[in-house]
Amino acid sequence: MMENNLASRLLNIAPFHVMELAKMAADLERQGRHIIHMGIGEPDFTAPKVVIDAAVQAMNDGKLQYTSALGIPALREAIAQYYLDSFNVNIPASRIVVTAGASAALLLACAALVEPGAEIIMPDPCYPCNRHFVAAFEGKAKLVSCGPDQRFQLTADLLEQHWSEHCKGVLLASPSNPTGTSIAAGELGKIIAAVKARHGFTIVDEIYLGLSYDAPAFSALSLDDDVIVINSFSKYFNMTGWRLGWLVVPERIIPQLEKLAQNLFICPSSVAQYAALACFSAEALSIYEERKAEFLRRRDYIVPALRDLGFDVPVTPDGAFYVYADCSRFSDDADKFSKEVLMQAGVAIVPGLDFGPSTAQHYVRISYATSMENLREAVRRLKDFLASDYPGTVIRK
Repeated sequence: MMENNLASRLLNIAPFHVMELAKMAADLERQGRHIIHMGIGEPDFTAPKVVIDAAVQAMNDGKLQYTSALGIPALREAIAQYYLDSFNVNIPASRIVVTAGASAALLLACAALVEPGAEIIMPDPCYPCNRHFVAAFEGKAKLVSCGPDQRFQLTADLLEQHWSEHCKGVLLASPSNPTGTSIAAGELGKIIAAVKARHGFTIVDEIYLGLSYDAPAFSALSLDDDVIVINSFSKYFNMTGWRLGWLVVPERIIPQLEKLAQNLFICPSSVAQYAALACFSAEALSIYEERKAEFLRRRDYIVPALRDLGFDVPVTPDGAFYVYADCSRFSDDADKFSKEVLMQAGVAIVPGLDFGPSTAQHYVRISYATSMENLREAVRRLKDFLASDYPGTVIRK
């Protein structure tokens, strides 16, 4: 039987419950139900017209063949200029690798750095796929519980408490999925220094960096040249389905990453790369900043609204488009609660189950990457649902 030949590493890859709930929501929609989607982390905005026009022009010009595995030079230069203009970090284009989405960037980084059996420290909660990239190369995600007192983020003190002889590095995200929280520059600098003193590596996922609200955004690259940074055109640039991202690495490992990229991917999409050049035009950047302001407006509506409904939001998110909310007033089983909210209220949210054991039972992730009209309707539905079925009591399993 074919299943008997499957690699044992698959046992270390858990199902992605976010996508399972998305399938449930799609089934309900096919039955005629109206569902408000606050589950999957995807902007409701799509690429601006100037970007779409650039893609059409690239196709009309026949720019449809393989590119360099590292990305077209013009796009690498544009990304370098973006770091200088937006974050005051001077990064040579030669350190930038354009990839088939941030997922490919993380895959390349883990392929280059993760040895079998190596432990990579991550905060709990964290984005589940990051753990699975490590597992794919037979490393082990070492989850460190990080609660509201730490803004759900790793600290230097926690790192030093949990580092062992088997640890080889850390994988962080700032701002984070699922919590929307960032690591302060001083704290991140201490983490990087502590890892470096132990001869480890630091990878920082910055795909939500452009969606930072309460303080000027900074890149980890401003703190140390040896940090490996991941970014993407999916979130701030609203190009989720285009599958385009990048990573910035020390110059010395570029040849090794190029070798890996050539073998694993050949190259990123040529059309997506030429289109992405238009992302850095003044017209596109103005649109992205308007959309960022809209995300902030939504956050400032949904966080107090959820608190008024009885959810505990212990940390106000300062980035991305997620609220990580404690639902234990209503249920001791966040997974069951999320499914009942979907089935009865027609609002798709996701449980903490995906994001790590420390918050699995009591937290839900709620995305505000949808219109204000939808957010208001979702709050109305949740209010009715909670008032009629769960008047402040715990739902028993």
